[in-house]
Amino acid sequence: MVELPRPASWTLRLVAAAYVFFLVGWPVIALAQRTFADGLAGIDAAMSDPDVTHALLVTAEISLWAVAINTVFGVGMALLLVRHEFPGRRLLSALVDLPMSVSPVVIGLALLLVYNGRTGWFGPTLESHGLVVIFNSPGMIMATCFVALPLVVREVVPVLEEIGDDQEQAARSLGASALQTLRRITLPAVKWAVVYGVVLSLARSLGEFGALKIVSGNLTGQTQTAPLVVEQKYTNFAQNEAYAVSFLLVLVSVLFILVVSLLRPKESTTS
Repeated sequence: MVELPRPASWTLRLVAAAYVFFLVGWPVIALAQRTFADGLAGIDAAMSDPDVTHALLVTAEISLWAVAINTVFGVGMALLLVRHEFPGRRLLSALVDLPMSVSPVVIGLALLLVYNGRTGWFGPTLESHGLVVIFNSPGMIMATCFVALPLVVREVVPVLEEIGDDQEQAARSLGASALQTLRRITLPAVKWAVVYGVVLSLARSLGEFGALKIVSGNLTGQTQTAPLVVEQKYTNFAQNEAYAVSFLLVLVSVLFILVVSLLRPKESTTS
């Protein structure tokens, strides 16, 4: 590692700190100031509004389902990409990163075209069997899973590459089954990468707006999520409630990230 002169090092630190502050810190501080400008009045108004409380519950439900699904498939996909060679491996790796480069609105529109109950490819068939996807929880969970898909995978893959597979091969040579090797060797080695990926996935899921606005229909009291209720309250001049809900979403995400960052062992931060 090349050591920079002390003045240059401090200059780079100040530039980086200023960049983060103006990009992230200042807007969050401004949001907190607006939220508590009248004390707890904004929070009280938001939490006493049944539409807001229902939107928060819907957001929690959709986010938890999406995180659970992405955790299982994220770890499985990471193992597949790192531990196995197969045709199309690079293509699969590229597809995992697709949600990071495609607008969530496009994702929502694509799901609408495929699963719409009247004109979608599979929607009419699914609805004929009693499964409504669009403007319902399944479509919202699918959209949220899509936008948060890479976060668990990209946290776990570098750790798997770093630890190698020597211990896994040794366990298999001693007679351990694939499930025992996964449970006793692989998962303990990548647990903090999984935890951090889960937290990032949760934070991403809580704040999803574009894809959910299309696939949910934004039905007040039914499929409206917290980010959608923020837009509705702000445009309807109930700005104190909009600030309060926004602050709650930011607070939950920041708290989860801070707690995991503080608890995570230093040797596991290489992921």
